[in-house]
Amino acid sequence: MTHGDRYGNDVLSGDWRSVGRRVVPEVPAERDLVVELPAAGLDGDGLEGSGFVGAVVLVDAGNVHLEDRRGRVRAFPLGGGFLVEGEPVILVPPVVRTAPAARQRTASGSFAVEDAPARVARASRIWVEGRHDAELVEQVWGDDLRGEGVVVEYLEGVDHLADRLREFAPGPGRRVGVLVDHWVPGSKEERLAREALSGLGGAAASSVLVVGHPFIDVWQAVKPERVGIAAWPDVPRGVDWKTGTCRALGWPHDSAADRAAAWRRIRGSVRGFADLEPALLGRVEELIDFVAGE
Repeated sequence: MTHGDRYGNDVLSGDWRSVGRRVVPEVPAERDLVVELPAAGLDGDGLEGSGFVGAVVLVDAGNVHLEDRRGRVRAFPLGGGFLVEGEPVILVPPVVRTAPAARQRTASGSFAVEDAPARVARASRIWVEGRHDAELVEQVWGDDLRGEGVVVEYLEGVDHLADRLREFAPGPGRRVGVLVDHWVPGSKEERLAREALSGLGGAAASSVLVVGHPFIDVWQAVKPERVGIAAWPDVPRGVDWKTGTCRALGWPHDSAADRAAAWRRIRGSVRGFADLEPALLGRVEELIDFVAGE
C-alpha cells in the first residue's frame, strides 16, 4: 500500500469473525475438579440439573459424573455449559498420560520427594485456631510443610490473635499465615481478626495473611459422606457445636473423652485432600505459599 492510500487495507483479511468474541477455555475434567452448572445455563446452553455443584469422580462414554457434597452422583454430557471457579469452561476428557514409572503422591496431592530431608524450620509460621485444625493440616499437608520448613501452631481461638501478633513481631523474614474458622461476614471471628490486623502497619501488615473457611468447626471441612453421614447437622445457637453434633448423630457426647473419640473417628476417615471440602483446601494452600514465598 502506498502512503496515503486509505483503501489499501483488506478489512476482511484475517479472522475477522472472531473479533470481540469471548473465548471459552477447554478444561480437562480431572478427578476432584469442582464444577458448577449455572442456574440459568451458560450462553443459552442450559443443561438439565442446572445449579448442581459437584466434584468430578468419573469420565466415561462422553459424560462427566459429578458428586455433590451430599454424596449424590449425576452424569452430564461433556462440553459447554459449565463453570469452574465462577468462569465458563468447556469440559473435555482428561489427558491420559503414560509415565515411565508411577510417582508417589503425598496426602495433599503433591508429588512426594523420596529421601528428602526435612528443611530447617523457617522463622515464619502458620497459625490455626485449635488443636484439631493443626492435626488435620499436619495429616494432609505434613510432607509439604516439612519440605518447606513451615511450622503449624495453634492459637486456642482467634481471641488471642492480636496479642500473639504483638509478641511475634512479624516483618521481613517473619511471616504469619492465619487460618480462621467461621470466616463469614459479621461473625465474631471475622471481627476479631480484622481488629487484630488494624493494629499493624508497614512491613508488619504486609507480613501477615489472614484467611478463613466458612465452617463453624474444622470437623465440617471433612466431607460428610466420608464419615458415613448425609450431612453435618445444624446445631442451635448457644449449644456447644461439637457436643450438639455428636448428640444429633447419636454418638456419645457427654464428656471431653467422648468428643475426642468423635474427632478420632472423623480424622480417621480422611485419607487425603479429596476427602476435604475445597473451601478448606484452597485456604491452606494459600497460606503455605504465602509463608514459603518470602
